[in-house]
Amino acid sequence: MDKKDLYEHLANIYLDASAKRKSKKPRKHPDFFKHLFFASLGVIILLTGLLFSIPFRYKHIISSFDNAKLTRAEFALVLQPRIIKINFDFQPAKEEIYSIDLNNLDLSKFKELGFSVRKARFEDNITLIVEVSSTTNQRSKVYLNEIPSFKWMSARIRLKDFKQISDWSKAKAISFIVEEGNSNTKDGIVYIDEVRLIK
Repeated sequence: MDKKDLYEHLANIYLDASAKRKSKKPRKHPDFFKHLFFASLGVIILLTGLLFSIPFRYKHIISSFDNAKLTRAEFALVLQPRIIKINFDFQPAKEEIYSIDLNNLDLSKFKELGFSVRKARFEDNITLIVEVSSTTNQRSKVYLNEIPSFKWMSARIRLKDFKQISDWSKAKAISFIVEEGNSNTKDGIVYIDEVRLIK
């Protein structure tokens, strides 16, 4: 074996030994990328859950604007912030009335009366009468049928449908009426909420 072969042989032995030493070195952070992946996955799942929960969490806010069908921005004057409970009993009364005093409010700039309504029992067949009166003794009624029991119904009545009112500058009251002749039961409950005037 000449010197050249000897040098090549020694170089091969040295290189093999160096490669084995490098391969035996432990990695400093063997699971770093694995932990990073699972942490990122957890953040994505959390954000997705929050995004999907927002519509359900704020459903009651959305539903207050025409059963989640908000098609245009509207300016509304809220007349009654609490739920109205009309608990009627036609023995001996013939009608039950809930009135909201408008105190000579000028309604000439408003277009619609909006509110939500439902009844307490499914079997009750009730027609709700909505009446507007003015300080000039003008009165006009609109009849609302097919009131649901298990969910709120959003009602919107155009003010021009109250045909007997010609002067809207001094409104006296808005009344919700249940009459004996417009109900198939002698007693029951009607709930009204979100009473508002819409421009």
